[in-house]
Amino acid sequence: MITVGEVMVLAIILAVAAGLVGIDQLIKYFIVENLAPDGHVSVIDHVLSLVYVENRGVAFGMFQNHVWLFAVITLLLMGAMIWLILSKRITGKLFYVSCMLIMGGGIGNLIDRMFRGFVVDYLSLSFFPPVCNFADYCVTIGAVLLVAALLQGDRKAKSVPADVPAADTDGESHGA
Repeated sequence: MITVGEVMVLAIILAVAAGLVGIDQLIKYFIVENLAPDGHVSVIDHVLSLVYVENRGVAFGMFQNHVWLFAVITLLLMGAMIWLILSKRITGKLFYVSCMLIMGGGIGNLIDRMFRGFVVDYLSLSFFPPVCNFADYCVTIGAVLLVAALLQGDRKAKSVPADVPAADTDGESHGA
């Protein structure tokens, strides 16, 4: 059974994710209104530029024109994250923050795919060739934090001694 506390945790995660979606969509709106179709603005010379790009694929523009496939995959991943949160198979602040970031970024790009048919990318770093967006960075940072949370969970599980003597029914310990 799901407790009130679990619902509250999920509600907070979803609220923060929704805030990230809002930020992502607001930035994309600004980019579309001011830089489409081929605008370019240098923010930091030779380091960071804003450039309008229509990405019809996924990371690095791979797998072009599979909008519905990406939508289904995104929705399945969001469902899996909600299930992990509610099942308590993984817990902790690091895991919850990773969920906020991955869900917010994933939904931000899903909205683009569903309503535009492509994802609006705009962040161009001179030392990192692909043009990305806020949602992409949310997903990437969230994925790194998720790996860290999983590794941290493994360490916690391994730190619990496996051979702790159990108490017998008579109340005495019969260990080594």
